[in-house]
Amino acid sequence: MTANQETVTKILSVLSHRIRREILLMLCDKGESSFTDLLNALNVDTGKLSFHIRSLSEFIEQKESGKYALTRAGENAVRVIRDVESWAEMPNANGKDSLLRLASFAKRALAYVVDFFVMFALAALFMIQSVVALNLTNWVNWLIVGLNILFVAAGLIWLYSTIMEGFNGQTIGKRLLGLMVVQPDNRKISYEHAAVRNFGKVVLPFDLVVGYVLNDKKFVRYFDKFAGTTVIDLRKKQPIPQQAELQG
Repeated sequence: MTANQETVTKILSVLSHRIRREILLMLCDKGESSFTDLLNALNVDTGKLSFHIRSLSEFIEQKESGKYALTRAGENAVRVIRDVESWAEMPNANGKDSLLRLASFAKRALAYVVDFFVMFALAALFMIQSVVALNLTNWVNWLIVGLNILFVAAGLIWLYSTIMEGFNGQTIGKRLLGLMVVQPDNRKISYEHAAVRNFGKVVLPFDLVVGYVLNDKKFVRYFDKFAGTTVIDLRKKQPIPQQAELQG
């Protein structure tokens, strides 16, 4: 069914104003906020805030307590704003490797550790019945349980990373650290790209060693090169092009 273009234009017009976007993002973060809370946070006058709140009538609602909260449409609007912010933070797709804000190895490793421990905890929960059933006074049983949890965690991290990165280029760890997986020309990766690059996490020592031998800053891991993906740091200042590039 074709969308009503007048409605689309109206929605985009509402979201085009910075203050209205800030109101929606603030309500998303806090859940509910009073008029005074919004007034103090945004540092605007009462009349201006009242105008913007009226403009957001489709996206926010006033509760019985008098506080404002997001409607379902408001929650969807926040997702749109977050996506646009991510696009805006990405480097210009000019194909120049020198302008890529490549993520450091340390930040990539920290993001992986965050994701791994989340998946390890889930794997341990899945395996809890097996753990209870075994006699853990025997160190061999401890070893078996540990290996099984690691095996399940490896499968989970591949599946989880593939879904999350294929959807928006970010896992929980990457989002916390401001990282994003993209193609070297800054285009969004597909689920196929994500599936291939994340297989390397299952064979991580091999992946890192071969990546080190390749010695290409864009591809810290071999499976990044194989999949045609790289990781950028959205919080890093974009490199300034050389004078020759600016003039040429």
